[in-house]
Amino acid sequence: MNTDILLVTLNSSYAHSSFGLRYLYANLKELQERAQIVEYTTARSPRDIVESLLSKKPKIIGLGVYIWNADESLEVVSLLKKVSPETIVVLGGSEVSHESESQKICQTADFTIKGEADFLFYEFCHGYLNLGVLPEKKFISGPLPDIKTIASPYAYYTEEDIKNRVIYVEVSRGCPYRCEYCLSSLDKSVRNFDVTTFLADMQTLLDRGTRQFKFIDRTFNLSPTTCTQILQFFLDRIHLGLFLHFEMVPDRLPTEIRDLIKQFPAGSLQFEIGIQTWNTEVAKLVSRRNDFEKVKDNFRFLSTETGVHTHADLIVGLPGEDLPSFARGFDILSEVGPDEIQVGILKRLKGAPIARHDKEWEMVYADQPPFQILRTKTMNFETLQKMNRFAKFWDLYANSGNFKTLVTTLKERSQTRDDKSFFWEFFAFSEYLSARHSQYFGISLMSLFESAMAYLTEGLQWPAEQARDLILTDYRATGKIDLPKFLRLGDEDVKRKSSPEGDLQRSSLPKRQQRHLGKLETQTS
Repeated sequence: MNTDILLVTLNSSYAHSSFGLRYLYANLKELQERAQIVEYTTARSPRDIVESLLSKKPKIIGLGVYIWNADESLEVVSLLKKVSPETIVVLGGSEVSHESESQKICQTADFTIKGEADFLFYEFCHGYLNLGVLPEKKFISGPLPDIKTIASPYAYYTEEDIKNRVIYVEVSRGCPYRCEYCLSSLDKSVRNFDVTTFLADMQTLLDRGTRQFKFIDRTFNLSPTTCTQILQFFLDRIHLGLFLHFEMVPDRLPTEIRDLIKQFPAGSLQFEIGIQTWNTEVAKLVSRRNDFEKVKDNFRFLSTETGVHTHADLIVGLPGEDLPSFARGFDILSEVGPDEIQVGILKRLKGAPIARHDKEWEMVYADQPPFQILRTKTMNFETLQKMNRFAKFWDLYANSGNFKTLVTTLKERSQTRDDKSFFWEFFAFSEYLSARHSQYFGISLMSLFESAMAYLTEGLQWPAEQARDLILTDYRATGKIDLPKFLRLGDEDVKRKSSPEGDLQRSSLPKRQQRHLGKLETQTS
C-alpha cells in the first residue's frame, strides 16, 4: 500500500518511541490518512531502511534527526537522494535546528524545518500534496505554535508501544533557566498545555494499560500548583502499580510538593535532578543557578523521608572545572544521598551558548556525534579519557545496583583516606579496571564480578576468603545459583535457590529501580 507521507526516525533502541513523530502525525489534519509513522533503530542497516521506506512509494519523507542518530541519518538521506531523487526529504529535530546551513545532511536533504514543527510540517505537506507548491527556501522556520492549539499525540501510541516501549508525555515546553550547555537556554519562556485536557489524556493512557510515564518537561516542579495537581492525579491511581519519571529543579521542593511525594510507594517515583557542577564559579560561568544549601536539604529529605528514586547529574568538562574541583563536587553529592549519580561528559549541542567559552577556556570538541569535549584549559585529553572510563565503570558498578555491597565498602574505605574522598577511592578502582579491560564496552556481568574480586585481592591486597565473601553477597543478590570458579573455595560448588524478586508493585518497576529498592527497605525496616 502506498503512503504519501512517511514520518521516520532512528531510535537508539527498540524500547524508545518517538514523541516528536506522534506530534507531527496528530497535527496533519486531513492528511493523516495519507501518512504513516515508521520507526527503526540505529542498529538497522541504512540500506535496509531505505529499501523499506521506498517500498511504500512515499512522496514525502519527514526524518527526525537527533544527536544519537545523526551519523546514521546522514547515510539514510544520502542513499535516498541517490536512488530516489524524486522523493522529497524533509528534516527536523534538535540536531538540525541550529547551524543547519553548514551541515552536510541538511545540504543533502531537500528541506529542513528548524524548531518546533507541529504546524510547519503540515503546512509543507499541504502545500506540496494539495497545491503542488514547494517552499522557495531550503530552510523553513516560523513562530512557535500556540501550545493550547496543538493536537494531542497520545492516541497514536500503539498497543505495542504501551506494552513494550517508553511512553513519553509533557505538560509544558520550554525552560526559564539559561544554562549555556543546554538548548533549552534558548527558550524565551515556559509554555503550558491545558492541565485538564492533559489529565484526560493520561486517564485514557491508563485505561489502555500504560503503567510507566516519562515526563520530558525540563522543569516539572517549576509551578507548584501544576506539579501538585498532576502528582495528586497519579497518587489517586497509584494502586495500579505506576512508575513516574520527572526532571526536577533541584532547589525547588516546597511543602505542598513534599507532602505529596511522601505518600507515594517506594520506587514509584524517579526524579532526575540536574546538578551539573558544585563549583560556584563554574556554575556562574555557564549561567547555572542553584541554591546549594537548598539542594542539600532537598536531597536529604528525598533520601530519608521518601521512597523516591533519585538520579543526579554531574557534567565533566565544563569551562573552568578541573579534576580536583569535580572530585569535590562528586564527594558532596555522594554524601547527600542520591540513588544514582550520572557522570556525563560535556557535549557541544549545536546552537548552545556554551560555544562563547571556546576561545578563553580552550574548549575542543570531537567533530563526530555525540560531539564530546576532548580537552579544555583545565582538563587535558588524558584526563578526559580517564573520566570517560570512570563514568562508564561508575555506571556499571554503582548505578546498576548490582554491586551495592562493594560500592558501600569502597565508600566506607574512603573515610580512612587522608582526603576522605569517595571520588578518588573509586577513581583508583576505575584505573585498575581500565588496565584490566582493553575496552570498557560490552563487559559481561560475570567479568565485572571477576574484576571486582581481582581488585580486592590484587589491588587492595585483601585475603581471598574475605574478598570472596564480599563479592558473593552481591553475586547472590542477582539471583544466580551456580558459583563461578573464581568464587569457589576448594571444591565448593554451592547452589542456592534465588527468592522471588519483590512483590507485584516492585515487579512493575524498571529493573534498575528494583535493584535499588533494597536500600529503601533497609531504611524503613
